Amino acid sequence: MITAQNWADAQQLWDFQQMHHELRPCSVAIGLGSHDLGVAEVAADLYQRGMVPLIVFTGATSRTTHERMPRGEAEHYRERAVDLGVPDSAILVETQARNTGENIRFSRSLLEERNLPVESVLLVSKPYEERRAYATTRKIWPEVDVVSVSTSMTLGEYVDSIQDSRLVFDMLVGAQQRLMIYPQQEFLIHQDIPTGVSEAYARLCSDGFTSRLVAAQ
Repeated sequence: MITAQNWADAQQLWDFQQMHHELRPCSVAIGLGSHDLGVAEVAADLYQRGMVPLIVFTGATSRTTHERMPRGEAEHYRERAVDLGVPDSAILVETQARNTGENIRFSRSLLEERNLPVESVLLVSKPYEERRAYATTRKIWPEVDVVSVSTSMTLGEYVDSIQDSRLVFDMLVGAQQRLMIYPQQEFLIHQDIPTGVSEAYARLCSDGFTSRLVAAQ
């Protein structure tokens, strides 16, 4: 059972993940692989609005996606973007990355191999991973300007679109944990965590929303 307090705490984490960056044209969009095809739809919309000349979709599969995206997250993203009118020639696909750090490193390597200069990145992720994606990119690729964006929707709308509130809450908790522990492991930059967010995270952990937590090293 998911309580009203669980929803309030999840809302705290959801709001904290939103970066509210001002949208502007960038050298490339990088769509981070996941279970959410909305990432591909946002990237396609940004391309069609002239915000980027090129999209990189990055991602292999995970325990969440191996059944629903058997050809790999990046390939399913590419197919969705092409269905929405993006020319295949404007899409690069990176199919090996299995975490956010690899998404960025492997995408960067792919662009460098193609001799494509990058000054700015329009980073497209799930709504509850905007901040972690940004922090990871700033750590791994500090010389580029980063704009972090996602589908514009409320937590309730997002849960309705995924049709699995526990999965979304677990993912929110997992994203928040990584923001807290990964700076010590030098996976991403440090960011201050408001007290209310830390308390909401702790309550959700106590109530069992822990399936996406990683072991702290």
